[in-house]
Amino acid sequence: MSFLSSVSRYLFSPIPHKPLDFSFAKLCLFTTSSPSAEKFLTNLLENRSNTEKVLESVKAKLDAPCIIEVLRRCAVNEPQLGLRFFIWSGLHPTYRHSSYVYSKAYKLLRLKNNPSIVVDAISAYRAENSVVSVKMLKVVLNLCREAKDDKLGLWVLRKMKEFNCRPDTVAYNVVIRLVVEKGRLDEALGLMKEMGLIDLYPDMITYVSMIKGFCDVGRLEDACQLIKSMKGHGCVPNTVVYSTLLDGICKHESLEKALEFLGKMEKEEEECRPNVVTYSAVIKGFLEKGKVMEALGVLDRMEDSGLQPNRVTITALFDGLCKEGRLEEACKIIDRVSRGSEQHGKFYGLLVVSLYRIGKTKEAENIFRMMIASRMKPNGLVLSTIIKAIVLEGRVLDGFGLFDSLEKSGHFPAVDSEIYSIILAGLCEKSHLVEAAKLANLMVERRIQLKPPYFQNIVEYLEKSGEEDLASRIGSIDSLL
Repeated sequence: MSFLSSVSRYLFSPIPHKPLDFSFAKLCLFTTSSPSAEKFLTNLLENRSNTEKVLESVKAKLDAPCIIEVLRRCAVNEPQLGLRFFIWSGLHPTYRHSSYVYSKAYKLLRLKNNPSIVVDAISAYRAENSVVSVKMLKVVLNLCREAKDDKLGLWVLRKMKEFNCRPDTVAYNVVIRLVVEKGRLDEALGLMKEMGLIDLYPDMITYVSMIKGFCDVGRLEDACQLIKSMKGHGCVPNTVVYSTLLDGICKHESLEKALEFLGKMEKEEEECRPNVVTYSAVIKGFLEKGKVMEALGVLDRMEDSGLQPNRVTITALFDGLCKEGRLEEACKIIDRVSRGSEQHGKFYGLLVVSLYRIGKTKEAENIFRMMIASRMKPNGLVLSTIIKAIVLEGRVLDGFGLFDSLEKSGHFPAVDSEIYSIILAGLCEKSHLVEAAKLANLMVERRIQLKPPYFQNIVEYLEKSGEEDLASRIGSIDSLL
């Protein structure tokens, strides 16, 4: 059974109103932390007809915490009511949903597993002869985008016509992108052509979505054809468009063609010239084929254009050079591209992570210790990577010693509590009581919680070692937070 047929029963069946669940209503009215949310919930639950008119009469501040609170209370027993509140609030003259709120709504309403909530709400609009606008349905489309539900998005787009709402380019773009992401490119192309039938024209967002989709699957001729047709609709291809095509050439064609295309871009007007992302894509393409010298040549061209490599570029270079065992060249690149001591340390940190990622833990540790000796400040990711590697190799005292020396130097960065837990668990396992007690005291002082996988073993070890007081204090950190 198709998606459309499976939901059609909602369109022509009466929408029963559920009787008020007193226990649920009581929960909503007396456990909310937002006074505004309480007012909206009270009115929603006591006046179930003409939902939108009821909401309009509520005199309360509408903001993100209020909306999230209402959705949280409605999510389990009254999801349709919560959705209608969300749609209404998204069009309020004093408020607009942020991407964060859309994300929270999608999760709270569990749209991924229950798309029928949307069908129910739209069917209820029809049953009540409610006035439905394009803006209302675009709020729903944005939820479909969060859910990555192309079928539901397409269904909502079709409902616009049934409600005499004319979809706009933004609405089509949401659906086209969803369909492209599912790999149904010919269907997405059909939606582009459909836009022309109602006097709409694709914009830059439409074209970039389609071109990227074609490039991702290697349909480069179709991508080039779209680029040619852009100008006819007033969209001039820019760096983003050409960089997308170049990325496709790197993945699916020869790197020689990629270099040729890059050369053409370098001769274009300013808005079409390669940027850092463009050069990085070509560099990565060469490195993935083991062509290090060619990648370094592209780096030269990049710097000649007045552009400095970013984190992505440097990481790609390090990954490629380290796989080839060319650590010395990686270090030379750091000296070449660094601008100041702070950046110097940041790039060496990226080199440490690259070495660790490809299994060269000894080299990673050596570079890290060189950083410390040179008074470079590692960030939390670098420190966590190295200490975790050392402890998991069974060298827990080495890991603790590194931890302790950085702690004393004042250069200790913020790290996840898992690192504290891993070191403490290792010290306990190897019966290094003095060091374990020292670290446990530090965790209590800083109120750092033990991670659940390590909690029980560590507490039991401390108790057996006669450190009942310390075990009690480290076990009670949760209650202190």
